[in-house]
Amino acid sequence: MKGTLFLLLLACSALTAAQQSPPEGPPGNAVASAQPLATEAGMEVLRQGGNAFDAAVAISAVLGVVEPYGSGFGGGGFWLLHRQADGRQVMIDGRERAPALAHARMYRDADDAIIRTASINGPLAAAIPGMVAGLVYLAEQYGRLPLKRTLAAAIKHAREGFVVTPRYQRLMAFRRDVVAGYPEAAGIFLQDGAVPALGYRIRQPDLANTISAIAEHGREGFYAGEVARLLVKGALDNGGNWSLEDLADYRIVEREPIVTHYRGIRVVSAPPPSSGGIVLAQALQMLALFDLDTMTTVQKKHHIIEAMRRAYRDRAVFLGDPDFITVPTERLLNTDYLQGLAMTIDSQRATSSERIGDTPGISQAGAETTHFSVLDSEGNRVAATLSINLPFGAGFVAPGTGVLFNNEMDDFSAKPQTPNAYGLVGDQANAIAPGKRPLSSMTPTFLESANAVGILGTPGGSRIISMVLLGTLEFAAGRPPRDWVSVRRYHHQYLPDKVSYEQHGLSDYEVQGLQALGHTLQERGWRYGNMQAILWSWDENNNTLEAASDPRGEGKAMVDK
Repeated sequence: MKGTLFLLLLACSALTAAQQSPPEGPPGNAVASAQPLATEAGMEVLRQGGNAFDAAVAISAVLGVVEPYGSGFGGGGFWLLHRQADGRQVMIDGRERAPALAHARMYRDADDAIIRTASINGPLAAAIPGMVAGLVYLAEQYGRLPLKRTLAAAIKHAREGFVVTPRYQRLMAFRRDVVAGYPEAAGIFLQDGAVPALGYRIRQPDLANTISAIAEHGREGFYAGEVARLLVKGALDNGGNWSLEDLADYRIVEREPIVTHYRGIRVVSAPPPSSGGIVLAQALQMLALFDLDTMTTVQKKHHIIEAMRRAYRDRAVFLGDPDFITVPTERLLNTDYLQGLAMTIDSQRATSSERIGDTPGISQAGAETTHFSVLDSEGNRVAATLSINLPFGAGFVAPGTGVLFNNEMDDFSAKPQTPNAYGLVGDQANAIAPGKRPLSSMTPTFLESANAVGILGTPGGSRIISMVLLGTLEFAAGRPPRDWVSVRRYHHQYLPDKVSYEQHGLSDYEVQGLQALGHTLQERGWRYGNMQAILWSWDENNNTLEAASDPRGEGKAMVDK
């Protein structure tokens, strides 16, 4: 076998250690989100007697107002839940769905070439949103408070506005030309056609009215009636293909999370149509077979990169919407299969991706998206990752609604073995079909050991899974949340066959060492990711609650004891 297998793990019986919560529960509430206004809204709901699920509604809604580059009411997401009273764990799938008129060739020209901008810009790039359905479902099935209370902060911030920050400016500069092409969006998110100045206030009165309709009428306030009519009219008038039936037919799906174990830690994460949980589980199970703690930093990173390479390859080949294809989850997480993959890792040399597949790939721009984590004093918890895909989604707002459309249709495989905007490749498993949900990389995750619970996730497109993997390894090493969110990041996604790493993500020693092992490296000109994390830990004498927000972002973590 190539590499040094960590045989001490043997049958992995220790990996199934049960979580043992302290009888009194957490010592307070904790919220970590990518935007201070959202964190404060979630905490206020908790103080008003709401539970973690009510707080999740409030946080999601405020993020959809004040982070238009990351999520929104025209997008979707995944909410991973743990209900303490009965231990129920479930993922609320609010992923967008392809319209009924979508088809496999809709982004190809007569010569079968991809029309790249068609799946990225404008309403034709938009799938049917699941965000609002997710919020209503959370409130009705798991929350305690009415939507009028949990959506109040979002309505306020939409009406009164929020101020432009450096992050807003940077991401708008990336999408300005697209947003400028749609008058409704330009009038909201630009300042006289330009990227707004710092401190400029973005007001969204139409969106405030739309959220008010949701607060008053629930899902009917968005998926039917005047708001739905305006959404469809805006789409059709601008080249889109939505229908009123598409909106009326949207439904939330409850899905069983992916569960794996890593050195005494129970890892609970997102199932398909997210690839996050399976890819994370595969990488962790491969790495559990190696004694990473005794390796040099170069050797450790080499093995982590090689595990990423193999797990992302399976993502490209096998994963898609489980309502449309059979995802071979049992096979992909089979111990013998993963031991076999681990055996192909050469401790002295990088494996060429061509040796495990020859699907072409390219590297493109990074994603935004958003994430939050919340834990209430009863022990209920939520890890949620929300998205409209590229910053500011499709760049289009339906007149009269304030709703910014997503461009999640680009997350489908528009043509087999052809990369999307994030360089991720796919095949028939993720082909476009009416009503289908595109494959995602969003990875909201719970980490459970005998004396601790971790809650984490991050935006970052194709790099989400590798970031959560690195955060999980920090948790496994016993480090606090501030280390999970600030750890230096590197990434391999099978294709393109290169290790990308954030600015200063690898030391000169590590760069030289990895290159000597045959890795091709590419440093990004920026630091990426925006992880939001919570740790609840205990022993015989202590019951501790910590939260951390990624220093790369503008978020806020709060603990209220």
